[in-house]
Amino acid sequence: MGNYVNLVKLSVGTESIEGLQAWQEMRRAELPEGLPRHVTRMWPKREAEILSGGSIFWVIKGQIQCRQRILRMDEVIGADGIRRCAIILDPKLHRTHTATKRPFQGWRYLKPEDSPADLPQGRKAEEPLPLELSQALAEIGVL
Repeated sequence: MGNYVNLVKLSVGTESIEGLQAWQEMRRAELPEGLPRHVTRMWPKREAEILSGGSIFWVIKGQIQCRQRILRMDEVIGADGIRRCAIILDPKLHRTHTATKRPFQGWRYLKPEDSPADLPQGRKAEEPLPLELSQALAEIGVL
């Protein structure tokens, strides 16, 4: 396992992986290189570790469902003159095993050993846990 760290982020307003992909596709047309990006106010202090193989894991409807490899971080100065971090992403979305995540602000670091594994190529979803079991595991911090 490499010496890297991932990020985890809520995809606010997204209903599905396909919805996230469609939103990114629409935004990519506006960008010079056509690569998806997520702009954030805070610059990750662990940038070198993230850029050593990290991904952003997307939480959709309370569950980590997919990830994208992080390619680099660019400085962006907004119209308000404030420096922000544009996290530049590989366009390919990798479906992952799901993991329940409670709501949080911004992004969080996610250790590789705590990150859900990718689903096998071509597989759209995994067998879901019964709702009661999933909620009980989330309450004790297992999911």
